[in-house]
Amino acid sequence: MQNIRNIAIIAHVDHGKTTLVDKILYFTNQFRENENAGELILDNNDLERERGITIVSKNVSVTYKDVKINIIDTPGHADFGGEVERVLKMADGVVLLVDAFEGPMPQTRFVTGKALALGIKPIVVVNKVDKENCRPDEVYESVFDLFFNLGATEDQLDFPVLYGSSKQGWMSTDWKQPTTDFTDLLEAILDHIPAPKVSEGTLQMQVTSLDYSTFVGRIAIGRVARGTIKENQPVSLVKRDGKIVKSRVKELQVFEGLGRIKVPEVHAGDICAVVGIEGFDIGDTIADFENPEQLEVMSIDEPTMNMLFTINNSPFFGKEGKLVTSRNIYDRLQKELEKNLALRVVPTESPDAWLVYGRGILHLSVLIETMRREGYELQVGQPQVIVKEIDGVKCEPIEELVVDVPAEVSGKVIELVTQRKGELLIMEAKGDMQHLEFSIPSRGIIGLRNNVLTATAGEAVMAHRLKGYEPWKGTIPKRMAGVLISLDTGSTTAYSIDKLQDRGRFFVDPGVDIYEGQILGEHIRDNDLTINVTKGKQLTNMRASGSDDNTRIAPAIKFSLEECMEYIQADEYIEVTPQSMRLRKIYLTENERKVNAKKFQ
Repeated sequence: MQNIRNIAIIAHVDHGKTTLVDKILYFTNQFRENENAGELILDNNDLERERGITIVSKNVSVTYKDVKINIIDTPGHADFGGEVERVLKMADGVVLLVDAFEGPMPQTRFVTGKALALGIKPIVVVNKVDKENCRPDEVYESVFDLFFNLGATEDQLDFPVLYGSSKQGWMSTDWKQPTTDFTDLLEAILDHIPAPKVSEGTLQMQVTSLDYSTFVGRIAIGRVARGTIKENQPVSLVKRDGKIVKSRVKELQVFEGLGRIKVPEVHAGDICAVVGIEGFDIGDTIADFENPEQLEVMSIDEPTMNMLFTINNSPFFGKEGKLVTSRNIYDRLQKELEKNLALRVVPTESPDAWLVYGRGILHLSVLIETMRREGYELQVGQPQVIVKEIDGVKCEPIEELVVDVPAEVSGKVIELVTQRKGELLIMEAKGDMQHLEFSIPSRGIIGLRNNVLTATAGEAVMAHRLKGYEPWKGTIPKRMAGVLISLDTGSTTAYSIDKLQDRGRFFVDPGVDIYEGQILGEHIRDNDLTINVTKGKQLTNMRASGSDDNTRIAPAIKFSLEECMEYIQADEYIEVTPQSMRLRKIYLTENERKVNAKKFQ
C-alpha cells in the first residue's frame, strides 16, 4: 500500500492558491529542468486566465519522501462555493491560505466553516508576507478567533501555522527568517495531515467531480472510501435517489503530476478517475456489484439568484452565432447541469425561455460567457433574487459585504451601501485603509460594484458572501438615469452622435449597425428618450464658415458582461452573440413599449 495524503487548498479569492500549487509542482520536480510551464499552470481555460480566478477545481499529485500527496486546487469566489463543498469530501486535510495584509475575508469564513464541519484537519499558511503593510501576527490571531467562532474542536484549534510567500517560493515557521524553499510546508503536511482511514469491506466510492474526453465520454472522479476498485470489475451505481444501475469499470486512472496514468487497481484512500460507467451524476456512489451500500448524499447550498435565458429574437439574430435555436440552448443548459451542481434550470410558460438559477452574478455570467464562446446566441434578462416565504413572512437573501477603502473616501461607500438598505456592522482601521463590514440584501449588491469603484477612484476592494434569509427590507432605488433608445435601424453616423452628445453618454461608436429598440446610451434625465443616430449631414456645395469643424465625440462606454447584467432593468434584455453584446428593450417599437409599460411597474 502506498503512503498517501489528500489535501485541499482553500482560501478567499486572490490569496494565492493556484500560485502555491505551481511552486509545489516546481519544487517537487514535476517538470524537466529546461521546461518552463509558466505561471498559474492549473488555470487552464481561457476564462480563468483572462479573469485571473479559478472557476473549476483541479486535481494534481506530487511525491515527497515516498509519500504521494494528492492536491486539490479549489476556486476562491463565493459564487463557486458549490465546487468547494464537493471537493472537500475528497480531502483529509486542508491548507488554508490567508493574505498577510487582508486577513480572513468572507470567503475564508465560508470555506473554513465547511472544512471544520467535515472534521478536516487544517494547516494555516499566512501568505504574501513580502507585501507592504503586512501584519502576520495580527492575522494569525484573527484566524484563531475565526476557528474558535466557527466551533473548531481542540485538535483543529491546535493548528500548525507557516509564513511565507508563494510567489517568491518559500515557506517558514517564522516569517522574520525566510527560507529558500517549501520543505517546511511539505514536512508539515506529512506530520499533521492524517493518512486516509482505511475501513475494510466492500467497495464504496462517491463521484465528486467529472471530466470529459472525446474518446471515452464522461469520466467519474472521486475518492475510494472503502475496499478496492479494479479494472474490468462489475459494479453497481447507486443514484442519489437510491435507484441502482449495474455497470462495469473499463479503465482506472490515478493522478500523477499534472496528468493521469492508467493502473489495474486503486485502494481505499486514493483519488482516481473511472472510465466506462454510464449515466452517473455527481453525488452518486459506485458500490459493490452484489450488495451495494450508498454513501451519504452530499447537500449543496441553494441558489440565490435567477435570470431569464431566451432565444435571440432581435433583428440581427443568426448573423454571428451558429447555435441559435431553442433546442440548442436547452441542450446546452442540460449539459451544464451535469457538472454544475449549484445551478437549476426551470421551464417557463414560453417554450423558448428558461429561468436559470445560480449562486450569484459571477456564477451566471461565467456560464453565459462560456456559451457565447462556443458559438451560441441568446438573450438574458435582469437578474432577480429568489424570495422565500418563511413562517408566513416574505424573506430575501442577505449578504455579508466587506469593503476595504482608503480612509478619506469611506464616507462615500457607507452612503452608497446604506441607500441600498445596507447596515454598517464594523468599521476599523487596517493600516492606512478603512475596513468596513455591512449586512446588505443581495438585491442591493446588484449594480453596487460600479458605483463604489467610481466613488473611490477604483481603490475599493469588495467581497461578499451569502449569510442567510431575513425579512424583506423594502424597495431599493433603481437606476437613476433613463436610456437613449434607437428610433431606426441602420448605421450610426458621427454627425448624429455629435449633435446628441448633450443628451447623454453613448455606448456605441460611429459606423456601427444598430436596430430599432436597441439601447444606445444613458440619458442625462430619469426618463427614456428615443433618438435617431442614423441621419447623415445634408450636403450642399456651399461651404459654411466654421461649421465644418471636425466632430469631437467622447469615447463610447464599453461594459463587460457583468456590468451589463448589473445595469439593465426589468424591461430590458442583453443580446449576447459570439462577437457582440448589445443592450435592448424587450419591446422594440415605441408603440409596444407604451402598451406594455404597466407590466414592468
